[in-house]
Amino acid sequence: MWRLPLHTLTNTNPMHYFKQFWWKILTIAILLYVLIAGLVNSVPRLPILNETIRNAFYHPPLWIAMMTLLLLSAIFSIRYLSKGRIHDDLWAIEFANTAILFGILGCITGSVWAYFAWGDFWPNDPKTNGVAVGMLLYLAYFILRGSFEDEMRRARISSIYNIFAFAMFIPLIMILPRLTDSLHPGNGGNPGFNQYDQDKSITVIIRPAFIGFTLLALWITQLRFRMRRIEKTIEEKESNQTLTDTSIIQ
Repeated sequence: MWRLPLHTLTNTNPMHYFKQFWWKILTIAILLYVLIAGLVNSVPRLPILNETIRNAFYHPPLWIAMMTLLLLSAIFSIRYLSKGRIHDDLWAIEFANTAILFGILGCITGSVWAYFAWGDFWPNDPKTNGVAVGMLLYLAYFILRGSFEDEMRRARISSIYNIFAFAMFIPLIMILPRLTDSLHPGNGGNPGFNQYDQDKSITVIIRPAFIGFTLLALWITQLRFRMRRIEKTIEEKESNQTLTDTSIIQ
């Protein structure tokens, strides 16, 4: 019969749950604030951008969350190569999975913004093209992981590739667009976005949005990691049971 863990039955102090889940409660509160304030608060009236400036509360924070998770993914790949712990590899793949999800959402919000600002969903721009190449690099990372059956070999080779992919991704979206003509603010000689995001009506929303979307990405990654650990535990138990049954038959 299934039973609740003892600590769940005995620990009824509400503060215990608050201390354990405070950052998740904070995530929900921040994102609710960003969603509501982003829709109803007044924003500066700017040429061309007009009301689309509200996309600044979603598009840049999604990309910041993505880059944060890709950095963490590369760090955990380095940790796996140095310590050989398989859990580090699991964290690396789940950080990358969530990062690409946020990258896709960033592409969607960016495409909508580009259509209203520049008249094209995907303009021929170094930064957008760099993003496309970077996403393909990580798609290859996922394909590479699926091409090995041996767990240790998969973890080792994919960790090396993951570090390489991150080292290529950052120049593609952060450095190269600044060296050539680009429509994006702060790139190719264009004025930076600072002239807009220093407005108080923008900063009081966009700065919490950076925190909220990053925390949400970490939350999703944590859930995916736990699911992957459960799947791995079930696979190990089934494998051990199969070996036991085989030995009994023999």
